[in-house]
Amino acid sequence: MVTSVKLDEDLKRRVKNLAEARHRSAHWIMCEAIRHYVACEEKKESFKQDALDAWNSYQENGMHLTLEEADAWLEKLEAGENSEIPKCHD
Repeated sequence: MVTSVKLDEDLKRRVKNLAEARHRSAHWIMCEAIRHYVACEEKKESFKQDALDAWNSYQENGMHLTLEEADAWLEKLEAGENSEIPKCHD
């Protein structure tokens, strides 16, 4: 697939300079930038979808953890303890 992207002169210069500094082609730099951007956006979208799914599940059944319960569990994990996630309740 061939795709073209119009870049302003300043961005073209910056890509060219970075490519020279990294001993890579400008094409490689742009492909890496797009790969990185798409991966980050996919992670954001996945996180957003997980949050929406959790909210919908809560709306359906009321099951949840309190802030205090979640904080206590996270503190154990942070301290290096192998702790299972608390059970949700309504």
